[in-house]
Amino acid sequence: MKEITLQTGSRIDMIDITDRVRRIVQEEGIESGICLVFTPHTTAAVTINENADPDVLRDMMTALDRAVPLSADYRHAEGNSAAHVKSSLVGASEMVIVEEGRLALGVWQSLFFCEFDGPRTRKVYVKAVAS
Repeated sequence: MKEITLQTGSRIDMIDITDRVRRIVQEEGIESGICLVFTPHTTAAVTINENADPDVLRDMMTALDRAVPLSADYRHAEGNSAAHVKSSLVGASEMVIVEEGRLALGVWQSLFFCEFDGPRTRKVYVKAVAS
């Protein structure tokens, strides 16, 4: 398992981690297999989405904020219940096929770390396994 450390810059943020994950796959020498990308945080997530138009990322965060507002009738005392809900909705991991030594992502796809309770120092674990 390899670890990526990130410093997020705001309360909500999406950080493209594709190149870092690609480097790990290359370093591991995996030609064919799978790559698991996982974050061990309950107020963050990992997703795959479009990397070409930055408005897509803004739209996603706006939609998540509308669906799960920062302030509501939450009971969790820390005040970050919305971040916990968003984390569960988006998910803590993604799995990507590795073929010919490369992540089998679509033309417009990238892997993103999603921050819902920042700014913070965060971790992402990457495990590439040959098949």
